Amino acid sequence: MALEKLIPLVPLFPLLGFIITGLFGKKMSKGMVGIIASGAILCSFAVTVLLFMKVHDTTVANVFTFINVGDFQVNFSFQADNLSIWMMLIITGIGFLIHVYSTGYMHEDEGFYKFFAYLNLFVFSMLLLVMGSNYVMMFFGWEGVGLCSYLLIGFWYDNKEYGKAARKAFIMNRIGDLGLLMGLFLIYANYGSFEYKEVFDQVSAAGSDELFWITICLFIGAMGKSAQIPLYTWLPDAMAGPTPVSALIHAATMVTAGIYMITRSSALFEAAPYTKDIILWVGLATSLFAAVIGLRQNDIKKVLAYSTVSQLGLMFIALGLGSYTSAMFHLTTHAFFKALLFLGSGSVIHAMGGEQDIRKMGGLKSHLKITHATFLIGTLAIIGFPLLSGFYSKDEILAHAFVQNKAVWLLTMGSAAITGIYMLRMYFLTFHGTFRGTHEQEHHLHESPASMTFPLIILAGLSLLGGALNTPGLIMKKSGQWMAHHLADNTDKLRAKHPHLTHNQEWLLMLGATIMVAAIIYFLHKKYVKDKALAEADDKMVGWEKASANKFWVDELYDMLFVKPIAWLSSFAHNVMDNMIVDGIVRLAGKTVTEGSKVVRLVQSGNIEFYLFGMVAGIILILLFNFLI
Repeated sequence: MALEKLIPLVPLFPLLGFIITGLFGKKMSKGMVGIIASGAILCSFAVTVLLFMKVHDTTVANVFTFINVGDFQVNFSFQADNLSIWMMLIITGIGFLIHVYSTGYMHEDEGFYKFFAYLNLFVFSMLLLVMGSNYVMMFFGWEGVGLCSYLLIGFWYDNKEYGKAARKAFIMNRIGDLGLLMGLFLIYANYGSFEYKEVFDQVSAAGSDELFWITICLFIGAMGKSAQIPLYTWLPDAMAGPTPVSALIHAATMVTAGIYMITRSSALFEAAPYTKDIILWVGLATSLFAAVIGLRQNDIKKVLAYSTVSQLGLMFIALGLGSYTSAMFHLTTHAFFKALLFLGSGSVIHAMGGEQDIRKMGGLKSHLKITHATFLIGTLAIIGFPLLSGFYSKDEILAHAFVQNKAVWLLTMGSAAITGIYMLRMYFLTFHGTFRGTHEQEHHLHESPASMTFPLIILAGLSLLGGALNTPGLIMKKSGQWMAHHLADNTDKLRAKHPHLTHNQEWLLMLGATIMVAAIIYFLHKKYVKDKALAEADDKMVGWEKASANKFWVDELYDMLFVKPIAWLSSFAHNVMDNMIVDGIVRLAGKTVTEGSKVVRLVQSGNIEFYLFGMVAGIILILLFNFLI
C-alpha cells in the first residue's frame, strides 16, 4: 500500500472507535467496549510503527479539499515526517497503555462506554493536531483536544466542583486559543498560505515586527494549552477528572501540544529572537513557581499536576534557548515517567478507596509491591537519577543553559533540586513509614489488577531505558544523540543545536547533577524514613509554607480581578438592563393593554338602549366626517 494511503489510517482507527463505542457502546458489554476502544489505538500504533520504518522524507497525503473559496484553499491533508511520526508514536503508544489501564480503573463506572468514546475522540483530535500539513488542520485538532479535555475533566458531572474545573480549563484555554487564532490570521496575511512548507520557505518575506507579533500570538496559544504563567491554573484543577485522563491528556499528550507547535514552527521562532527570550523567561518562571507550590501540596495528584507545570516550563526553557530537540527529548521522557506516575497514583487511589491525601497513607510498599516498584522508578526518573531517562533529558537542557546563560543554568538547577524534594517527599510519605489511614482502608489494601499493573511495568521500562534515545556522545560514542540527528533531518528546518562543551565540562555537569540528586535523596530519606517526620498540618504552616500550600493565592487573585467583576457586571446586566429596562418595557406594554381593556370593557354593558344610542351617535359622526371632508 502506498504511503499516501497508509497515513490517513492512523487517525481513522480512533475515529471509528469513537463512533462505534459512542453509538452502540451502551448495548455492548464493558469487555467489548474496552477491546474496540483499545484495539483502535493499537491499530493506529501499528501503522505508525510501519510509517516510522518506511518514511524517510516528508510525505503529504491529501485526503480532500476542505475549503475552496476564490483564491483561498485549505486541504484536509496529513504530513508524515520525522517530527510528526515521533509525536504519533507517543500519542498512540502511551494512549494504548492508558486505554488498557482504564479497562480496570473504570470497570465499575456507569459511564464506562462514554469514557472510552471520549478517549478515542481525544486521540483522534490529537492526531489531527500533529499530523496536519497546515495550520488550519492543526487548529481543528487543537480545538478538538480542548473539547475532549472539557468532557473528560467534568466526566463525573454530578460533582459541581468537577464541573467548575472543566469550565475553568475550557475558558482559560479559549484565552490562549484566541492568541493562536490571531497568529494564524497574521500568518495568512503575511504569507498568503497556511501550509507549513509554503510558510517556512518564505519566512524572510515578513519583517521583524510582523514575525515578532506572529510568534508572540502563537506563544500565547502555547501558554494556554501547555499551562504556562499566567494561564497555568487550569491544569491542577483538571485533576478532577479520572486518573487515566490526567495521565493521557494532562501529562503525556495534550499539554505538550504547545511544545510541538513551537517546534514545528521553529523556522518562524528562529527569526524572532525577542520572542525566544520571552519564552525562555516565562518557562523559567513557571518551572520555579510551580515547583515551589508543589513543595507543600498533600493531594497526590495535585503534586504531580504542579510537577507537570514545572516540567513543561523546562521544555519551554529549552525552546527559548533554541534547543528544539532537547525540548522534544524531555517531552518524550516526560511522557514515559509522568504517565507512569499518574497511573501509579491511580493504583494507590484505587487501593485506598478513593483517598488522595498522602497524609493519610504510608507503608503502602508492602501492600502494593508492583505499584511501589514502578512508582519508585518514575520518581527517580523525574528527579534525574543517573542513567534513568529524566537524567539525560534534563542534563541536556542544563547543558544548553550553561553554555548560553549561566544565570538561567543556575535557576534551572534550582528548579531541578526542588523537583527532587517534593517528589521524594510524596514518595516517602506514601510508601514508607506506618499506615495512617483508617482500619477499614488498611483492611482493603490490595494490588491493582493486571490490566492496571501491565501498563505500569511497560512505562517503568521506558522510564529506565528512554535515555538511550539521546544519550550524550561521550557515553555512547556511536549511537549518542540519535534523536537529535533523527529530528534534524526534518525538511521543516528543525534546528538541532548542540552545546559546545568539552568532554570534561559535560562530565562535571553530570557529576554536579548526580551529587545534587544524591544529597536530596539522603536528606529526604533521613527526614521522612529514619526520623519519621510527617507532613505539616495546615494550621501549623506559616510564612512561605502557608503561601505554598495555598498556591500563593493566585486563584483567589484571579477570582478577585476577573471572576468577581464579570459576575458583578452580569448581575448588574441581569437586574438593571434585563429585569428593569427590557422586562420593564415588556411589562409596560402588557400593563397598558390590561388597563386599556378594563376601560373598553365598560362599553359592553348589556343595555340595549345604550347600544342603540351608540349606533345613532356613530352614524351621526360618520355623516359629519363625510360632510366636512
